[in-house]
Amino acid sequence: MMNYRKYTRQYYMPPERSMKWAEKEYVDHAPVWCSVDLRDGNQALVVPMSLEQKVKFFKLLVDVGFKEIEVGFPAASDTEYQFLRKLIEEDLIPDDVTVQVLTQARDHIIRKTFEALKGAKNAIVHVYNSTSYAQREQVFGMSKEEILKIAVDGAKLLKELSDEAGAKYRFEYSPESFTGTEVDYATEVCNAVLDVWQPTPDRKAIINLPSTVQMSMAHVYASQIEYVNDHLKYRDNVVLSLHPHNDRGSGISDAEMGMLAGAERIEGTLFGNGERTGNVDVVTLALNMYAQGVDPKLDFTNMTDITDKYEEYTGMKVDERRPYGGALVFAAFSGSHQDAIAKGMKYREEHNCDTWTVPYLPIDPTDIGRSYDADVIRINSQSGKGGVGYILEQHFGLKLPKKMREAMGYIAKGVSDSLHKELQPQEIFDLYREKFENIVEPYKIEEVHFKQHNGIIAEVTATYEGKRSVIVASGNGRLNAVSNAMKRHFRLEYDLVSYEEHALEQSSSSRAIAYVGIRDKNGKIHWGSGVDVDIIKASIDALLTCINHMTESHKHEAGAAKQGL
Repeated sequence: MMNYRKYTRQYYMPPERSMKWAEKEYVDHAPVWCSVDLRDGNQALVVPMSLEQKVKFFKLLVDVGFKEIEVGFPAASDTEYQFLRKLIEEDLIPDDVTVQVLTQARDHIIRKTFEALKGAKNAIVHVYNSTSYAQREQVFGMSKEEILKIAVDGAKLLKELSDEAGAKYRFEYSPESFTGTEVDYATEVCNAVLDVWQPTPDRKAIINLPSTVQMSMAHVYASQIEYVNDHLKYRDNVVLSLHPHNDRGSGISDAEMGMLAGAERIEGTLFGNGERTGNVDVVTLALNMYAQGVDPKLDFTNMTDITDKYEEYTGMKVDERRPYGGALVFAAFSGSHQDAIAKGMKYREEHNCDTWTVPYLPIDPTDIGRSYDADVIRINSQSGKGGVGYILEQHFGLKLPKKMREAMGYIAKGVSDSLHKELQPQEIFDLYREKFENIVEPYKIEEVHFKQHNGIIAEVTATYEGKRSVIVASGNGRLNAVSNAMKRHFRLEYDLVSYEEHALEQSSSSRAIAYVGIRDKNGKIHWGSGVDVDIIKASIDALLTCINHMTESHKHEAGAAKQGL
């Protein structure tokens, strides 16, 4: 396959490896979150957001709960400059939210950035320069010493301009392309910057270690982070931050393992938008924590509204299978999955469970504004009895016997398969009524009278293909007596094998539903149901449906056999 030999590992393992991070089981607290949607995400759009869209997106990020929001690269374009000015001049930044701006470590860009920041109450100035071996050699043609000097000079100018403005802005430094930089050298550059800033407890500096391009497996990135964490100066006064990209598809793993390795802050975007394959997906990362009982400190309780606004402002599409946020991530079409989910939900209800352990659902969909009925159990040709039964019970109050659920499941699967479509709850209910309720041909029972004498005696007025008969038979119960009358007079061969009933509404005049199953001479079970305020009437209607279903089935089988001859 192609020329794999032209590729080599471009990352650098740290000179010392302790792997202490690997002993930790999970991330036990939320990081400081910084959204970079309005900068890194915006510059990745085919059509960047307008000023109006940026303002709306900023408000969405505030509503979600971000306390640090990177609003752009104000020296890069007039739109980004004007956006920052609008936020400041129209007092759109809440007092507890800090805006972050990005600048290269270049004199005129830094000065333009400070000009854009005038009047900001809380701000982080994020300065960066690339330190990787490849860029030092191929792009800049500079030595390590020269690259370090760029970082230090930029740090000095940030401090100088902040002092001149009388503003206590916080500072952040990123050795861009950290993943392609010798780890001890990247640490040396970061420490040189910190020596300039002299961070204090009330004005901590941020050291941000980006996987500008993912170059390794996540455990390597974590080992790199751990080395820097262990060798940074002023460590108590430094916030160690990560900015994971997703080139290898492991942005989430990079972030999670990086936090185990000592990182306290994450820069990312909603749904992972960003250059190339994107940034770390904050929604997934935060809800991964939530699923393990950790408060992520972000609010995704109305996920549908968030995804709708995100798609409106960015023109991007949240994939249906994107973790947590996708429209289908909780949907179960598979019969075995549906059955397990339905039983898990019933178990929770019966046992009043405090913790969430429902099979196949990592979190409770209602926690992020999704519903069980609309979003979880979905019926198509892959579905089974459990899902169909769940839909009928949740939407229409029907509690079908186990074997009847199975029969209904096969019918729904067949219809979905032939139509090549998903069936909606109303369609399933209509199909159920068509197949199992009020089938009154070719047999019809017009009226029944009962009297008690050595059991129950039933006088049944019935018709077959329009011919009326009055039949009398006895039984050990009303339904049994009616059944015996039909069997003896019309020479029907079947056994009553199932009978269940329940109320459909909780009221003094509630209707009841009865389910009846009969086994014919060939061993096949036929099902019927009846609904009435009188449970005896409902039971008789269910039996009649069974008989008619059996009769039509036998006619069909006889016709098929004749054609075969």
